[in-house]
Amino acid sequence: MHLYIAEKPSLARAIAAALPGPHEKGQGWIRCGKGPDAATVSWCIGHLLEPAEPARYNPAWKKWRIEDLPMFPEPWQLVPKDSVRQQFKVLEALIRKADLITHAGDPDREGQLLVDEVLRYLGARAPVKRVLINDLTPRAVARAIQNPRDNREFRPLSHSALARQRADWLYGINLTRFYTLSYQTQGEQGVYSVGRVQTPVLGLVVDRDNTIEHFQPKPWYRVEATFQASEPEADQRPFIARWLPGDEFQDHLDEENRLLDKSVAEQIVAAISGRPGRIDEARFRDRPEPSPLPLSLSALQIEAGRLYRMGAKDVLDTAQNLYERHQLITYPRSDSRYLPEEHFSQREAVIRAIARVAPDLSGFCEKTGTERRSAAWNDKKVDAHHAIIPTVRPTPNGKLSSAEQKIYDLISRFYLMQFAPDAVHREGRLTVAVQEHRFRATETAIVEPGWKTLEIRKREPGQEPEKAPLPRLDKDEPVLCNEAHASERKTQPPQYFTDATLLSAMTNIARFVADNELRKTLRETDGLGTE
Repeated sequence: MHLYIAEKPSLARAIAAALPGPHEKGQGWIRCGKGPDAATVSWCIGHLLEPAEPARYNPAWKKWRIEDLPMFPEPWQLVPKDSVRQQFKVLEALIRKADLITHAGDPDREGQLLVDEVLRYLGARAPVKRVLINDLTPRAVARAIQNPRDNREFRPLSHSALARQRADWLYGINLTRFYTLSYQTQGEQGVYSVGRVQTPVLGLVVDRDNTIEHFQPKPWYRVEATFQASEPEADQRPFIARWLPGDEFQDHLDEENRLLDKSVAEQIVAAISGRPGRIDEARFRDRPEPSPLPLSLSALQIEAGRLYRMGAKDVLDTAQNLYERHQLITYPRSDSRYLPEEHFSQREAVIRAIARVAPDLSGFCEKTGTERRSAAWNDKKVDAHHAIIPTVRPTPNGKLSSAEQKIYDLISRFYLMQFAPDAVHREGRLTVAVQEHRFRATETAIVEPGWKTLEIRKREPGQEPEKAPLPRLDKDEPVLCNEAHASERKTQPPQYFTDATLLSAMTNIARFVADNELRKTLRETDGLGTE
C-alpha cells in the first residue's frame, strides 16, 4: 500500500482529488484507486505528538523545586496528544501496512517535523518520499505528487524544527519555574511564564511603553536659510537649505544631531543672514529602483497592517482561507520572498487569473510585459517553500469577503511588480558653505513611476512630501543668503507598537541589540520567532 500523510485534512482532500478514483472515505483516511496501484491518503491534525512533561522523565520533577533546576531530559521523549489520539491510532495502523510512504506535510520546518516525528515514533520501516505542495489547485497538486523526492534530503529542515522545539522546552520550563519560585520567596503569587520568543517580544513592548510613559519633551532648534545664486547668468531660483552641525557644535546636540541650544541657533542665524557663500557640493542623478520582491507572510502582515490596519492573525487567517478554501494563492506560512525558476513559465496563466479574480487590476494585467523578469526567480534562494503568489485558478470558491479581496489584491500587486520596469528617482543635493557654516538642500522626485503604479500609496505620519526641484548650480558657484531663521521644535516620543510595527521589529530584531557579536548573529537569522 502507498500511504500519503498530509499535515491536515484539507491538504489530504486536495491530494486525494489529484489521485485516480474511485475514492472511498473512511474514519481518518481516503482510499484512491483499485488494485496494486491503489493509494491511501491520511493526515495529521497539526502535531499528533508533544514533548513529554518533566514528571515523565523523573517523578521528582513533578514538584517545582529550585534545587532541581536546570532540568535536562535524557533521552528526549514524545507522547501522543489526548485531543488527537484517535487519528494517531488510524495513522499507526496504516503505517504498519504501508509499503511506501509519501510525506506531504506543509513545506516548512514545522510541517517537516510533525510527520517525521510520527514516523520515527512508530518505527516506520517503509521507504519515505517527500512532496512539497505550495499550491492547492488540482494541476499543481498533481504535478507535485508526480515529482517526489527522497525524504532524507529534508532532514536538516526537520532537525531545525526539532532544535527549536527542544529549545522551547528547556528555556520555557526551566526559566518559568526559576522565576516563579524566585518571586514566591518574595511573597508574590501566580506563575511567571517565560518563553523563548514570548519574553523578548514582551520586553520590546514594555521598553517602548516605559519610554513613552516617562518621555519628557525637549525643545530643539532647526536652522534654515534661503539662498540664491548671485551671478546674473546662473539659475537664480531661490532654495531653502538646512544647517549641518559641524564637529565644534557636538556639545550642543542630542543623539540624533538636533541642536538643543537656542542661543547657538540665534548666533548661526545672525552670522549668515545677508552673507555671501558658495556651492560646496552639487550632485544630481537619476537613480533606478527595482521592484520589491513578492511577499512573505511577515511582509504581507506588515503591508496589510500599514494599509488596512488588519491584525497579524486576521491577515494569516484570511490568507489561509485564500489558500485552502479558494485555492487562489500559494502556501501562506512562508518566510521566503523568492520563486523557483520553473515558475516563470506559469506567469501568463497567473496574470490571466489575476485579471479574472481582481477586475480592478485587469488594466495592469493587460499592460504587463511578461518578458521582463525581476530578481525574484532564483532557485538558490528557495528552500522548501517560496514567496506567496497568486495561483492560476481564475475563480474563487464562492464570493470573496472584503478582507480576502484586499489580501488577494495585495499579493497580486506584488506579483505583477516583478514584470514592471524600475522606478526612476531624480535626486539632487546642494551643499552651501557660508562663513564657517554648511547648509544642505535636497530634492526628490519620481520621474518614471515604473512598478510604483501598482503601489498602494498611503502617506505615513511625519512623512515628508517630495521636495521641489533645486536650481542647477555648479560647485564653487557664488550664492547669497537672502534670509535665515531658527524654528523651535519639540522632541516626540516613539509610537506605541501596532501588529505591523511589532512584526517589523521582530523581523529586524538586531537593531534593538547593543552587543556587537549578538547583533551580527541576529542579522544572519530570520529574526525573532518564525513566520
